[in-house]
Amino acid sequence: MDGARRGWRACVLGGAVFAVCMAGTTLPTPLYPLYQGKFGFSELTVTVVYALYAFGVIGVLLLVGNASDAVGRRPVLLCGLGLAAASAVCFLCATGLGWLYAGRLLSGLSAGLFTGAATAYVMELAPDGGASRATFVATAANMGGLGCGPLLSGLLAQYADWPLYLPFVTHLVLVAGSAAVLLRLAETVRERKPLSTVRPQRPALPPQVRAVFAPAAIASFAGFALFGVFTSVSPEFLAESLHVDNHAVSGLVVALAFFASTAGQLAVGPIGVRRSLPLGCAGLLAGLALLAGALRWDLMSLVVLSALVGGVGQGLAFRGTLSEVAGASPEHQRAAVISTLFVVAYAGISVPVIGVGLLTDPIGLEGAGLVFIACMAVLVSTAAVYLVRRPAGARV
Repeated sequence: MDGARRGWRACVLGGAVFAVCMAGTTLPTPLYPLYQGKFGFSELTVTVVYALYAFGVIGVLLLVGNASDAVGRRPVLLCGLGLAAASAVCFLCATGLGWLYAGRLLSGLSAGLFTGAATAYVMELAPDGGASRATFVATAANMGGLGCGPLLSGLLAQYADWPLYLPFVTHLVLVAGSAAVLLRLAETVRERKPLSTVRPQRPALPPQVRAVFAPAAIASFAGFALFGVFTSVSPEFLAESLHVDNHAVSGLVVALAFFASTAGQLAVGPIGVRRSLPLGCAGLLAGLALLAGALRWDLMSLVVLSALVGGVGQGLAFRGTLSEVAGASPEHQRAAVISTLFVVAYAGISVPVIGVGLLTDPIGLEGAGLVFIACMAVLVSTAAVYLVRRPAGARV
């Protein structure tokens, strides 16, 4: 009993470290309007600053995504915390756009190291027989941490002094505490190898996975794109169109999407994997429709509903896609296939967001948002139609 209790304590502490790192990646979200006012850059620049994070994640996943399997979980996670601290320092020192670019890129590198290593670490720290609960801890830490970032910075920016500094000082303190916790936790990789043995991972897509992968990738791309738009341009939309200048409110709206995604992922258990992906696509379509209504009629209630419904849809769809793709993959290629899915998902965070930024100047934020919604609705509908009509042999 004592061993199980110690195992769960270590599992929860590992999840807390995971959450702290992921919170840092979304910390600047409610602050972008303040940076725009300070440095005078356009909405396109906001989206480029945001998208650099995704490029950092993709680069790490492809180059050293399997590093923790060789050198151990703790060294990789400590490196990730160091990059998270460096990112916070860049934002604290920001006197121009270069610092913001560097801060976001370092944040992406940090998240890329944590995404796979921390998930594996949290599950390995749990006692025997606790895989399901450990998966919940890892999921809640990942998406919950992403949601806590904008909520924390929004509250501090609105109700405390030094709005562009205090959130990052707070995060540095949390990172330091996380490093101290991590140093007290056990290493779970028993046979460790030199860093020189780590090789870049090439995207892999075996023939038997392709029928499952196509709709999974489309739904993942669209779901992450919805999150990308929410976290990059929603604060500007709230301020410009709805005259909501409260940073805590804009942070809460973004946080709701991530918290709803956590709920959607947890709902996959009772709903079942086979139904979660089509239901997730339906939720994404409903979330996109609500977001279109919010842009068209400038209604705060529709923004909130879009975050909740779209977030649940994203959570259902993504965990469903992950389960289907993993189940269809040959065991010796499973990690490479999952990495390929994550690369597609994080491309969804970056590419459409930059497209919205490019369209904002000529047709306005509302027009750019509606074009984005139309494109994502086509993608999600394509995935949903395929899921309904695909042959039985393509089902897991």
